[in-house]
Amino acid sequence: MKRPSAGFTFTIRIKFRNTVGIIGEGLSAIGEAGGDVGAIDIVDVEKGFIIRDITVRARDEQHCDEIVAKLRKLTTLDIVHVSDMTFLMHLGGKIEIRNKAPLKTRSDLSMAYTPGVARVCRAIQDDKNNAYNLTIKKNSVAVLTDGSAVLGLGNIGPEAAMPVMEGKAMLFKEFGGVDAYPICLNTNDVDEIVATARAISPGFGGINLEDISAPRCFEIEERLKTELSIPVFHDDQHGTAIVVIAALMNALKIVKKDISEIKIVISGLGAAGIACTKILIAAGAKNIIGCDRSGALYQGRAEGMNEIKKWYADNSNPENEKGSLKDVIKGADFFLGVSAPGVLDRDDIIAMAADPIVFALANPDPEVVPEEIEDVARIVATGRSDYINQINNVLCFPGIFRGALDCRATEINMEMNVAAAEAIAAIIPENELSEEYIIPSVFNKKVASVVAAAVVDAAITSGAARSAKISTLSR
Repeated sequence: MKRPSAGFTFTIRIKFRNTVGIIGEGLSAIGEAGGDVGAIDIVDVEKGFIIRDITVRARDEQHCDEIVAKLRKLTTLDIVHVSDMTFLMHLGGKIEIRNKAPLKTRSDLSMAYTPGVARVCRAIQDDKNNAYNLTIKKNSVAVLTDGSAVLGLGNIGPEAAMPVMEGKAMLFKEFGGVDAYPICLNTNDVDEIVATARAISPGFGGINLEDISAPRCFEIEERLKTELSIPVFHDDQHGTAIVVIAALMNALKIVKKDISEIKIVISGLGAAGIACTKILIAAGAKNIIGCDRSGALYQGRAEGMNEIKKWYADNSNPENEKGSLKDVIKGADFFLGVSAPGVLDRDDIIAMAADPIVFALANPDPEVVPEEIEDVARIVATGRSDYINQINNVLCFPGIFRGALDCRATEINMEMNVAAAEAIAAIIPENELSEEYIIPSVFNKKVASVVAAAVVDAAITSGAARSAKISTLSR
């Protein structure tokens, strides 16, 4: 059974007579319904009655309703109202723009705007590179999406994608000090997306592509990387891949296996699955089997193939194994899930090799329930914050872009990706590694600066850097 999650936190305001034991009845009812009680606050006291707010975590929205229904059956208290804390956080949006310079006097206005700003404009007209020093360009990233592949929600459209893009912008700022802007496009056409990104690029130091469905995302990224002279990074591909390989590096140290010798099975061959495969190959993996809805990819397969999957079949599965995911998982050392919930069960993990490593990253529900395999798998990781070993892209993209912006990189290449992965893995000293600690916490503020420094070094070495000057955050 799933655990209660902070993502489904709500506050129940109850009113009851100031009598001993009534609040206990309410808390017992919440516990019996499987809710996780947090804060209990007094709101008001009036004429023998008490009004309290009880903060509760549930498993999902249905579970929220079940808890409230259980409370409503009690005759000793009344429910005043129920507030969804996640929705309250989103009221009015989660981000805003603030001024860095004061604007309190005529002099301030004359310098920030007309007439003084005209001289700055001419300086940039004379040399466009001055935009990096004289505007926000040097620290800005466009978070660009068409809303076609949002989290586990699918093609929900640009408006519905906005909360996720705002959240991404928050993470950029909080962990990397980068100013990021949600850009949600009302088109799924590849040519229109590329043209729009190209048109807005002068105002940004980099572009982070987000939640664009495969296989269009591959073409969009490749075209933009060719046409633009600023870094373009599809986080669903490379961000996931970088954190996965970092966690795997540390997991392999624990089980004492070499990446070149293990059998790897991947479920899901969308953006993340393809990128993870490429970085695994770059890191030395030799035996990777990718699976889609039709089963394992192998040379000669005809069903459901496209150019990307043909490349995949030609560069993986050296023994040409065939069959379903459940067939090829047998004897695997490492399972990586970037697909859908419930595709594996306990018996499938038992059928893996000794000391199996399982990264079940489907969100919100993983490919196999961690509680069912905790005594079978040696190491388990998910994409959720309420389980150990969270594989979260926030460990990667703030530092990647911090470094790329600081050295004014022209691109984010594989050398920079691998350097970022190695930097993330190295955050945890080998004597501190354990089955429950293979990846740093997303709240470890050291991660972004360490990643940024590694990215700058890799950019300089690979020739992607235009400047060796870097911010204090990168060192």
